Amino acid sequence: MAVKMRLRRMGAKKAPFYRIVVADSRYPRDGRFIEEIGYYNPVSDPVQIKIDAEKAKKWIENGAQPTDTVKTLLKKNGVIE
Repeated sequence: MAVKMRLRRMGAKKAPFYRIVVADSRYPRDGRFIEEIGYYNPVSDPVQIKIDAEKAKKWIENGAQPTDTVKTLLKKNGVIE
């Protein structure tokens, strides 16, 4: 099973809010997921990012591949180098 850490879009039209989830790469973007590990709100000022570092590190150690956007968010939060 190819596991990815990616963003799941929530929120209203023109007001996106994202949850950072761990999901099988074959599932749709907003479909079924394994675990939620945080959220990202790009609309608020300042931008809100909350990630459970322990869960994120555990999933990366177990082979989950973060998408480019999630990898950038993890670096900003200091979870990965």
